Amino acid sequence: MSSLRRFLPATFGWLIAVIWFLCRAALIAWATLAIYYSDLPSGRLRLGLAGAFAAFAIWALWLSRQRRMSVIAIALFLGVVVWWSTIRPSHDRHWRPEVAVMPRAFIDGDRVHLTGVRNFDYRTRDDFTVRYEEREVLLSHLTALDFYVSYFMAGPVGHTFLSFIFDNAPPLSISIETRPEVGESFAPIASLFKQFELIYVVGDERDLVGVRANYRHEAVYLYRLSTSPDDARRLLLVYLARINELADRPEFYHLLTNSCTINIVRYANAAGRVGRLDVRHLLNGLVDSYLYFSGRIDTTLPLDELRRRSQINEAAQAADGAPDFSQRIRASLPTISR
Repeated sequence: MSSLRRFLPATFGWLIAVIWFLCRAALIAWATLAIYYSDLPSGRLRLGLAGAFAAFAIWALWLSRQRRMSVIAIALFLGVVVWWSTIRPSHDRHWRPEVAVMPRAFIDGDRVHLTGVRNFDYRTRDDFTVRYEEREVLLSHLTALDFYVSYFMAGPVGHTFLSFIFDNAPPLSISIETRPEVGESFAPIASLFKQFELIYVVGDERDLVGVRANYRHEAVYLYRLSTSPDDARRLLLVYLARINELADRPEFYHLLTNSCTINIVRYANAAGRVGRLDVRHLLNGLVDSYLYFSGRIDTTLPLDELRRRSQINEAAQAADGAPDFSQRIRASLPTISR
Protein backbone atom coordinates (compact mmCIF):
# COMPACT_ATOMS: atom_id res chain seq x y z
CA MET A 1 0.00 0.00 0.00
CA SER A 2 2.83 2.39 0.85
CA SER A 3 4.44 1.64 -2.52
CA LEU A 4 1.17 2.48 -4.25
CA ARG A 5 0.94 5.76 -2.34
CA ARG A 6 4.42 6.70 -3.53
CA PHE A 7 3.71 5.55 -7.09
CA LEU A 8 0.49 7.53 -7.63
CA PRO A 9 1.88 11.01 -6.82
CA ALA A 10 4.99 10.32 -8.90
CA THR A 11 2.89 9.20 -11.86
CA PHE A 12 0.52 12.13 -11.48
CA GLY A 13 3.43 14.56 -11.29
CA TRP A 14 5.01 13.02 -14.39
CA LEU A 15 1.72 13.31 -16.28
CA ILE A 16 1.33 16.98 -15.32
CA ALA A 17 4.91 17.65 -16.44
CA VAL A 18 4.27 16.01 -19.83
CA ILE A 19 1.04 17.95 -20.35
CA TRP A 20 2.74 21.23 -19.39
CA PHE A 21 5.61 20.49 -21.79
CA LEU A 22 3.21 19.74 -24.64
CA CYS A 23 1.17 22.89 -23.95
CA ARG A 24 4.26 25.08 -24.10
CA ALA A 25 5.50 23.32 -27.23
CA ALA A 26 2.10 23.75 -28.91
CA LEU A 27 1.95 27.46 -28.07
CA ILE A 28 5.48 28.02 -29.41
CA ALA A 29 4.63 26.10 -32.59
CA TRP A 30 1.41 28.07 -33.08
CA ALA A 31 3.08 31.45 -32.61
CA THR A 32 5.99 30.48 -34.87
CA LEU A 33 3.64 29.45 -37.65
CA ALA A 34 1.44 32.53 -37.10
CA ILE A 35 4.50 34.73 -37.66
CA TYR A 36 5.63 32.72 -40.68
CA TYR A 37 2.18 32.83 -42.29
CA SER A 38 1.48 36.46 -41.33
CA ASP A 39 0.84 39.34 -43.69
CA LEU A 40 4.38 40.69 -43.54
CA PRO A 41 5.43 41.37 -47.15
CA SER A 42 8.83 39.66 -47.17
CA GLY A 43 9.17 35.90 -47.01
CA ARG A 44 12.71 36.18 -45.64
CA LEU A 45 11.56 38.56 -42.91
CA ARG A 46 8.74 36.22 -41.91
CA LEU A 47 11.08 33.22 -41.83
CA GLY A 48 13.70 35.14 -39.85
CA LEU A 49 11.25 36.45 -37.26
CA ALA A 50 9.58 33.05 -36.90
CA GLY A 51 12.92 31.34 -36.39
CA ALA A 52 14.10 33.98 -33.92
CA PHE A 53 10.90 33.70 -31.88
CA ALA A 54 11.07 29.90 -31.76
CA ALA A 55 14.76 29.89 -30.76
CA PHE A 56 14.28 32.50 -28.04
CA ALA A 57 11.12 30.86 -26.64
CA ILE A 58 12.78 27.44 -26.43
CA TRP A 59 15.84 28.94 -24.73
CA ALA A 60 13.77 31.08 -22.35
CA LEU A 61 11.32 28.36 -21.29
CA TRP A 62 13.66 25.36 -21.04
CA LEU A 63 17.32 26.39 -21.00
CA SER A 64 17.56 29.73 -19.24
CA ARG A 65 17.70 29.76 -15.44
CA GLN A 66 16.38 33.33 -15.28
CA ARG A 67 12.67 33.55 -14.47
CA ARG A 68 12.36 36.88 -16.24
CA MET A 69 13.23 35.21 -19.56
CA SER A 70 10.10 33.08 -19.23
CA VAL A 71 8.09 36.23 -18.54
CA ILE A 72 9.53 37.88 -21.64
CA ALA A 73 8.72 34.81 -23.75
CA ILE A 74 5.12 34.85 -22.51
CA ALA A 75 4.85 38.57 -23.24
CA LEU A 76 6.17 38.01 -26.77
CA PHE A 77 3.64 35.22 -27.29
CA LEU A 78 0.79 37.48 -26.19
CA GLY A 79 2.11 40.16 -28.54
CA VAL A 80 1.97 37.69 -31.43
CA VAL A 81 -1.62 36.81 -30.51
CA VAL A 82 -2.67 40.47 -30.46
CA TRP A 83 -0.85 41.21 -33.72
CA TRP A 84 -2.29 38.13 -35.44
CA SER A 85 -5.82 39.10 -34.35
CA THR A 86 -5.47 42.39 -36.26
CA ILE A 87 -5.02 40.60 -39.61
CA ARG A 88 -8.28 41.04 -41.50
CA PRO A 89 -9.70 39.34 -44.61
CA SER A 90 -10.13 41.36 -47.77
CA HIS A 91 -11.94 41.35 -51.10
CA ASP A 92 -9.22 43.53 -52.61
CA ARG A 93 -6.46 41.16 -53.76
CA HIS A 94 -5.03 39.94 -57.08
CA TRP A 95 -7.27 36.87 -57.30
CA ARG A 96 -6.88 33.89 -59.57
CA PRO A 97 -9.53 34.09 -62.33
CA GLU A 98 -11.33 30.98 -61.03
CA VAL A 99 -12.26 32.86 -57.86
CA ALA A 100 -12.11 36.48 -59.06
CA VAL A 101 -15.88 37.10 -58.92
CA MET A 102 -17.91 36.80 -55.74
CA PRO A 103 -21.40 35.48 -56.48
CA ARG A 104 -24.50 37.19 -55.16
CA ALA A 105 -28.16 36.13 -54.86
CA PHE A 106 -31.29 38.25 -55.20
CA ILE A 107 -34.37 36.53 -53.79
CA ASP A 108 -37.86 37.62 -54.78
CA GLY A 109 -40.36 35.18 -53.36
CA ASP A 110 -40.01 31.96 -55.34
CA ARG A 111 -37.55 33.46 -57.80
CA VAL A 112 -33.78 33.55 -57.21
CA HIS A 113 -31.52 35.59 -59.49
CA LEU A 114 -27.82 34.74 -59.21
CA THR A 115 -24.85 36.71 -60.51
CA GLY A 116 -21.25 35.54 -60.77
CA VAL A 117 -22.16 31.98 -61.81
CA ARG A 118 -19.00 30.33 -63.14
CA ASN A 119 -19.16 28.49 -66.46
CA PHE A 120 -15.62 28.32 -67.86
CA ASP A 121 -14.59 26.44 -70.99
CA TYR A 122 -11.43 24.43 -70.27
CA ARG A 123 -8.71 23.34 -72.67
CA THR A 124 -6.33 22.30 -69.87
CA ARG A 125 -6.51 22.85 -66.12
CA ASP A 126 -4.69 26.18 -66.52
CA ASP A 127 -5.91 27.21 -69.98
CA PHE A 128 -9.55 28.23 -70.10
CA THR A 129 -11.99 30.81 -71.33
CA VAL A 130 -13.30 32.88 -68.40
CA ARG A 131 -17.07 33.19 -68.37
CA TYR A 132 -19.28 34.34 -65.53
CA GLU A 133 -23.02 34.31 -66.07
CA GLU A 134 -26.31 35.24 -64.47
CA ARG A 135 -28.85 32.52 -63.71
CA GLU A 136 -32.40 32.44 -62.47
CA VAL A 137 -34.00 29.51 -60.66
CA LEU A 138 -37.35 28.86 -59.01
CA LEU A 139 -37.35 27.43 -55.50
CA SER A 140 -40.61 25.59 -56.18
CA HIS A 141 -38.85 23.59 -58.91
CA LEU A 142 -36.00 22.41 -56.68
CA THR A 143 -36.54 18.67 -56.37
CA ALA A 144 -33.37 16.96 -55.14
CA LEU A 145 -29.86 17.36 -53.78
CA ASP A 146 -26.67 15.64 -54.95
CA PHE A 147 -23.44 15.26 -52.99
CA TYR A 148 -19.99 15.19 -54.61
CA VAL A 149 -16.75 13.87 -53.14
CA SER A 150 -13.62 14.67 -55.15
CA TYR A 151 -10.20 13.26 -54.24
CA PHE A 152 -7.19 15.34 -55.26
CA MET A 153 -4.97 12.59 -53.83
CA ALA A 154 -5.47 9.16 -52.34
CA GLY A 155 -6.32 9.21 -48.67
CA PRO A 156 -8.97 10.16 -46.12
CA VAL A 157 -9.26 13.80 -47.22
CA GLY A 158 -11.03 15.21 -50.26
CA HIS A 159 -13.28 18.05 -51.35
CA THR A 160 -17.05 17.93 -51.02
CA PHE A 161 -19.72 20.10 -52.63
CA LEU A 162 -23.40 20.04 -53.51
CA SER A 163 -25.56 20.33 -56.60
CA PHE A 164 -29.13 21.53 -56.29
CA ILE A 165 -31.37 19.74 -58.79
CA PHE A 166 -34.27 21.47 -60.55
CA ASP A 167 -36.92 19.95 -62.78
CA ASN A 168 -36.92 22.92 -65.18
CA ALA A 169 -33.28 24.09 -65.16
CA PRO A 170 -29.74 22.67 -65.13
CA PRO A 171 -28.29 21.68 -61.74
CA LEU A 172 -26.71 24.48 -59.75
CA SER A 173 -23.43 23.54 -58.05
CA ILE A 174 -22.11 25.38 -55.00
CA SER A 175 -18.59 24.63 -53.81
CA ILE A 176 -17.11 26.07 -50.59
CA GLU A 177 -13.45 26.80 -51.33
CA THR A 178 -10.40 28.88 -50.59
CA ARG A 179 -9.94 32.05 -52.61
CA PRO A 180 -6.27 31.97 -53.66
CA GLU A 181 -4.41 34.87 -55.18
CA VAL A 182 -2.46 34.62 -58.42
CA GLY A 183 0.55 32.40 -57.76
CA GLU A 184 -0.99 30.75 -54.70
CA SER A 185 -2.22 27.19 -54.30
CA PHE A 186 -3.94 25.45 -51.42
CA ALA A 187 -1.77 24.47 -48.45
CA PRO A 188 -3.42 22.73 -45.46
CA ILE A 189 -1.22 24.20 -42.72
CA ALA A 190 -1.33 27.68 -44.24
CA SER A 191 -5.13 27.50 -44.31
CA LEU A 192 -5.11 27.42 -40.49
CA PHE A 193 -3.37 30.79 -40.34
CA LYS A 194 -5.47 33.31 -42.29
CA GLN A 195 -3.73 32.64 -45.59
CA PHE A 196 -6.86 32.24 -47.71
CA GLU A 197 -10.16 34.03 -47.90
CA LEU A 198 -13.37 32.03 -48.28
CA ILE A 199 -15.56 31.85 -51.37
CA TYR A 200 -18.69 29.95 -52.32
CA VAL A 201 -18.19 29.17 -56.00
CA VAL A 202 -21.56 28.95 -57.73
CA GLY A 203 -21.32 27.31 -61.12
CA ASP A 204 -22.42 24.99 -63.84
CA GLU A 205 -21.61 21.30 -63.34
CA ARG A 206 -19.83 21.26 -66.69
CA ASP A 207 -17.33 23.59 -65.02
CA LEU A 208 -17.16 22.64 -61.34
CA VAL A 209 -17.41 18.89 -61.92
CA GLY A 210 -15.74 18.75 -65.33
CA VAL A 211 -12.58 20.60 -64.31
CA ARG A 212 -12.03 18.18 -61.43
CA ALA A 213 -12.80 14.96 -63.29
CA ASN A 214 -11.31 15.79 -66.68
CA TYR A 215 -8.55 18.34 -66.19
CA ARG A 216 -7.32 18.01 -62.62
CA HIS A 217 -7.76 14.23 -62.90
CA GLU A 218 -9.33 13.88 -59.48
CA ALA A 219 -11.45 10.86 -58.62
CA VAL A 220 -15.01 12.21 -58.44
CA TYR A 221 -17.99 10.44 -56.86
CA LEU A 222 -21.64 11.51 -57.05
CA TYR A 223 -24.36 10.47 -54.60
CA ARG A 224 -28.05 11.37 -54.56
CA LEU A 225 -29.02 12.42 -51.03
CA SER A 226 -32.27 11.19 -49.50
CA THR A 227 -33.45 14.74 -48.88
CA SER A 228 -36.96 16.05 -49.33
CA PRO A 229 -37.53 18.98 -51.71
CA ASP A 230 -38.56 21.14 -48.75
CA ASP A 231 -35.31 20.39 -46.91
CA ALA A 232 -33.32 21.05 -50.08
CA ARG A 233 -35.03 24.44 -50.48
CA ARG A 234 -34.31 25.37 -46.87
CA LEU A 235 -30.68 24.40 -47.36
CA LEU A 236 -30.38 26.43 -50.56
CA LEU A 237 -31.78 29.49 -48.77
CA VAL A 238 -29.15 29.06 -46.04
CA TYR A 239 -26.47 28.87 -48.72
CA LEU A 240 -27.79 31.97 -50.49
CA ALA A 241 -27.80 33.96 -47.25
CA ARG A 242 -24.17 32.97 -46.64
CA ILE A 243 -23.22 33.85 -50.22
CA ASN A 244 -24.57 37.35 -49.73
CA GLU A 245 -22.89 37.69 -46.33
CA LEU A 246 -19.53 36.84 -47.87
CA ALA A 247 -20.09 39.26 -50.74
CA ASP A 248 -20.65 42.02 -48.16
CA ARG A 249 -18.07 40.96 -45.58
CA PRO A 250 -15.04 38.74 -46.37
CA GLU A 251 -14.03 35.85 -44.13
CA PHE A 252 -10.99 33.63 -43.83
CA TYR A 253 -11.14 29.98 -44.79
CA HIS A 254 -10.11 27.65 -41.95
CA LEU A 255 -9.48 23.96 -42.56
CA LEU A 256 -11.06 22.85 -39.28
CA THR A 257 -13.80 25.41 -38.65
CA ASN A 258 -14.75 27.16 -41.91
CA SER A 259 -14.26 24.66 -44.73
CA CYS A 260 -16.30 22.64 -47.20
CA THR A 261 -17.70 19.64 -45.30
CA ILE A 262 -17.85 21.36 -41.90
CA ASN A 263 -19.98 24.12 -43.40
CA ILE A 264 -22.18 21.69 -45.33
CA VAL A 265 -22.98 19.92 -42.04
CA ARG A 266 -23.47 23.25 -40.25
CA TYR A 267 -25.93 24.48 -42.86
CA ALA A 268 -27.71 21.14 -43.03
CA ASN A 269 -28.24 21.47 -39.26
CA ALA A 270 -29.67 24.95 -39.80
CA ALA A 271 -32.01 23.50 -42.44
CA GLY A 272 -33.30 20.78 -40.11
CA ARG A 273 -30.74 17.97 -40.14
CA VAL A 274 -30.69 15.78 -37.05
CA GLY A 275 -27.32 14.29 -36.18
CA ARG A 276 -24.07 14.77 -34.33
CA LEU A 277 -20.62 15.84 -35.43
CA ASP A 278 -18.66 12.88 -36.74
CA VAL A 279 -14.91 12.48 -37.24
CA ARG A 280 -15.69 11.74 -40.91
CA HIS A 281 -16.86 15.35 -41.29
CA LEU A 282 -13.20 16.30 -40.76
CA LEU A 283 -11.71 13.31 -42.56
CA ASN A 284 -14.13 14.04 -45.36
CA GLY A 285 -12.71 11.52 -47.77
CA LEU A 286 -14.60 9.02 -45.62
CA VAL A 287 -17.82 11.03 -45.54
CA ASP A 288 -19.58 8.72 -47.99
CA SER A 289 -19.43 5.96 -45.38
CA TYR A 290 -21.04 8.36 -42.89
CA LEU A 291 -23.79 9.19 -45.39
CA TYR A 292 -24.30 5.49 -46.11
CA PHE A 293 -24.52 4.22 -42.53
CA SER A 294 -26.72 7.14 -41.46
CA GLY A 295 -29.14 6.33 -44.31
CA ARG A 296 -28.63 9.58 -46.19
CA ILE A 297 -27.72 7.88 -49.48
CA ASP A 298 -28.78 4.68 -51.23
CA THR A 299 -28.27 1.63 -49.00
CA THR A 300 -29.71 -1.03 -51.30
CA LEU A 301 -26.19 -1.87 -52.47
CA PRO A 302 -23.13 -2.75 -50.38
CA LEU A 303 -21.05 0.37 -49.74
CA ASP A 304 -18.11 -0.79 -51.85
CA GLU A 305 -20.39 -1.52 -54.79
CA LEU A 306 -22.16 1.82 -54.37
CA ARG A 307 -18.80 3.60 -54.40
CA ARG A 308 -17.69 1.77 -57.52
CA ARG A 309 -20.87 2.63 -59.39
CA SER A 310 -20.89 6.24 -58.14
CA GLN A 311 -17.54 7.24 -59.64
CA ILE A 312 -18.31 9.43 -62.64
CA ASN A 313 -14.88 10.03 -64.22
CA GLU A 314 -15.45 7.91 -67.33
CA ALA A 315 -18.88 9.42 -67.92
CA ALA A 316 -17.53 12.94 -67.36
CA GLN A 317 -14.70 12.41 -69.84
CA ALA A 318 -17.12 11.06 -72.43
CA ALA A 319 -19.47 14.02 -71.87
CA ASP A 320 -16.76 16.70 -71.71
CA GLY A 321 -18.10 19.93 -73.18
CA ALA A 322 -21.48 18.44 -74.05
CA PRO A 323 -24.57 20.57 -73.34
CA ASP A 324 -26.20 17.55 -71.64
CA PHE A 325 -23.16 16.93 -69.39
CA SER A 326 -25.25 16.73 -66.20
CA GLN A 327 -27.66 14.17 -67.62
CA ARG A 328 -24.89 11.98 -69.01
CA ILE A 329 -22.86 11.76 -65.80
CA ARG A 330 -26.01 10.54 -64.02
CA ALA A 331 -27.20 8.10 -66.65
CA SER A 332 -25.91 4.94 -64.93
CA LEU A 333 -25.89 6.05 -61.30
CA PRO A 334 -27.72 4.16 -58.54
CA THR A 335 -30.69 6.19 -57.31
CA ILE A 336 -32.68 6.28 -54.11
CA SER A 337 -36.19 4.83 -54.21
CA ARG A 338 -38.81 7.50 -53.72
